[in-house]
Amino acid sequence: MRSIRCAVLLALASSAYAGVTLAQQGAAPAATDDPKKPANLEGVTVVGDWLSEANQNVVANHPGARTVIRREDMREAGAVNLRDALRKVPGVQVQESNGTGGSDVSLNVGVRGLTSRLSPRSTLLLDGVPIAVAPYGQPQVSMAPVALGNLQAIDVVRGGGSVRYGPQNVGGIINFVTRDIPQTFGGDAGVQLQGGEYGGIRTQSNLFLGGTTASGLGLALLYSGSHGPGYREKQDNESIDDVMLKARYAFSSSDEISGSLHYYDGQAGMPGGLTQADYDADPFQSRRPFDDFHGRRQDAVLRYSHTDDRRSFEVQTYYTQSFRGSHIETITQNANGSYTHQLNAYPRNYHTFAIEPRYSQLFDWGQWTHEISVGYRYLTEWMNERTLRNTKFVSPLSYTPFDSSAYEAPYVLAGNNTGSNEANAVYVDDTINVGNWTITPGLRYERINSWWQAHPSDTVIVKGPTFRREHYSQPLPSLNVIYHLTDAWKLYANAETSFGALQYFQISQKDSNNQFAPGLEPEKARTYEIGTRYDSGAWGGELTLFRINFDHELQYVGRLPGVPDSVEGWTSLGATTHKGIESGGHLDLGAYNERLQGFTLWGTATYTHAIYKYGSFAGRDLPFYSRRTANLGMRYQRAAWTFNLDAFSQSRQHSPGSPSFDPAHPAVYQTVGTPNGDLGDIPGWTTWNVRGEYAFGPTLSNLKLGVGVKNVFDRRYFTRSTDNNDGLYVGQPRTYYVQASFDL
Repeated sequence: MRSIRCAVLLALASSAYAGVTLAQQGAAPAATDDPKKPANLEGVTVVGDWLSEANQNVVANHPGARTVIRREDMREAGAVNLRDALRKVPGVQVQESNGTGGSDVSLNVGVRGLTSRLSPRSTLLLDGVPIAVAPYGQPQVSMAPVALGNLQAIDVVRGGGSVRYGPQNVGGIINFVTRDIPQTFGGDAGVQLQGGEYGGIRTQSNLFLGGTTASGLGLALLYSGSHGPGYREKQDNESIDDVMLKARYAFSSSDEISGSLHYYDGQAGMPGGLTQADYDADPFQSRRPFDDFHGRRQDAVLRYSHTDDRRSFEVQTYYTQSFRGSHIETITQNANGSYTHQLNAYPRNYHTFAIEPRYSQLFDWGQWTHEISVGYRYLTEWMNERTLRNTKFVSPLSYTPFDSSAYEAPYVLAGNNTGSNEANAVYVDDTINVGNWTITPGLRYERINSWWQAHPSDTVIVKGPTFRREHYSQPLPSLNVIYHLTDAWKLYANAETSFGALQYFQISQKDSNNQFAPGLEPEKARTYEIGTRYDSGAWGGELTLFRINFDHELQYVGRLPGVPDSVEGWTSLGATTHKGIESGGHLDLGAYNERLQGFTLWGTATYTHAIYKYGSFAGRDLPFYSRRTANLGMRYQRAAWTFNLDAFSQSRQHSPGSPSFDPAHPAVYQTVGTPNGDLGDIPGWTTWNVRGEYAFGPTLSNLKLGVGVKNVFDRRYFTRSTDNNDGLYVGQPRTYYVQASFDL
């Protein structure tokens, strides 16, 4: 930690020296009529909620690593899900569908070496509203209620935002921004069909209608859906429908009421992992005919905002109601070599209510301007998680055939838990502008009351305690600094603190004596960044060094190999460290040579080193992340034609098993693949994609037709899973797609 502090101080000192040098060279701001007011503070207006409008100027002046993916970028990438869209972001690693997150209904995003399974360590938002079914008690995104076709942008803030947004923001903030209500009435529609040698044709479609009346009332209807089979057996029933109605009424030049009603329904089969033998025989088969997932969410949002040049006030309230359920078969081997099969159902319901007022005021104090912001959020959430079991049967087979009718008996209730969180969060920050500096100290304070309860009955057997209550409170300071070398070139540094309360599943975990596990505590992490950003229009780039220090990190682990009584659960890893460097850039060759007009290059490269600090795996890599990832792309536009060529590459990953913190019983860091397919190294891979498009122009309703190929060279790759759908998962093979969009 001392080294990173020195790096931050060195960067700030270098920035100050650069500022002095520029001043000596005559680069000072131009004079103004008021000699007491620096020229570069003229026209300064209050920002308020900087996350709501991720325009180019806001991103360029953000004091940390930040990347925005626009709608056009997603379309030209041939993206049909969030996983496709997020691969281009430096530092973000997106797992292929696997385990109980094995469908497009879920999202597996890891940032800077943090676990990617169901994205638990990033604050994921939809228009500023958390998308997790329970932001504090169940932050895992087994259901990501966001369909790609409804999005205008994806705003990925990897640093510099922890004070205003939480919890679980050590992996940054990812805000999915839906399409704006237009000023004039209109709309558009689009469709993409994709398929290949394996599976069938999957269709992704979207529809948008909206406009604003002369009186200031704006309405918009958004729909996006995905239907059809995937490339593996048992991926034959994916059905996602996402509908949103947005409204906005501006009753003055500075006052506005807006809101939305949102409905999402998604279901998909989970083909499950394969053993090494089954994968070698056919990597696209499934051995799990009954595993599936279904999720549903309704939410309502109401927001009032007032903004003028000097102040901004906003109050937002929202209510979400979510259901997620799954069927998962468990198969265990008996001592005599036979297998016991049982089908489990997991219906779960969640409700969340929150209210968030925020106020910002701009002050001029001599040569300084201050934008002081104060915000508060009250959030309450409630859950009911149940487990249902079907009858068991014994078979000589290690899998259940697809034509089996073994599970026709009624389900029996085997688990019934309820829980709730009441959270109060308050923050204050001060954005100070003086000369070429912007300095923002801030403090967030979280206070959380949690409880969990098991409800025994004739069929629900509870061993040990049935109730637990926890209270947490944490101050979370931060400091963000940015130095404006020029309008195009910035230097930034920040230091922040992140906090995550224990989740329902972690609160209820028991040890071997059926007592609540004493070793699990809320996570707390400190993050540091130092970087630079430049964009002249013709070329630009960003370079960021980062470090994350966990006091201790909680990790989800599966059953221990060779230990029949072991169960899935959470373990405290002790301290962990994540550090690395992120880079990205773009170059418009046409700005330098007319013959290259329309020809642009872009790329990203990230190096991450995330390791255990204690236990038998000390000094070894954490699981399921790549040390090196890179993107490389080319775009060429000439007249009505657009061509895209890009590549994505990631290095080796590890699935080493569960660490031991008992020196007398060290665990083996598994690098060789196991017969079950769940443990062992995962080789790196590179895929290439190509696309072409023709735009017919206004005479044909701005019709655009595109064709493309993903994984052009049919590179075979895989990942692993260690949860209760463990095993090997093949990656996407060569896939062809066609696109069409037009104005209504």
